[in-house]
Amino acid sequence: MATTSITSRDFVNAIAVEVATKIDVAVESWMAEVEQALNDPALTTLGRMNAAKEVLEQYKHLTGKEQLQSRKVLAA
Repeated sequence: MATTSITSRDFVNAIAVEVATKIDVAVESWMAEVEQALNDPALTTLGRMNAAKEVLEQYKHLTGKEQLQSRKVLAA
C-alpha cells in the first residue's frame, strides 16, 4: 500500500493556486458583464455607459464597498 506525504508547502501552494483560479474566474465574470453592457447594440451610447455603471454599482453593493481604490493607492 503506497502512502503519500503532503508537506505544508505543498498544501499552501495548492490553496494558493485554487484561490488564484477562483479570483481569475470572478474577475473575468465581472469584466464579461462590463463588456456585454458596453457592446449592447440595443442601447444608446449613454445607455451603454449607464449599463456599465450599473455593473460597477452591483459589484460595490455585493462587496460592501462604497469606493474603490486605484492601483496607485494599492501599490503604495
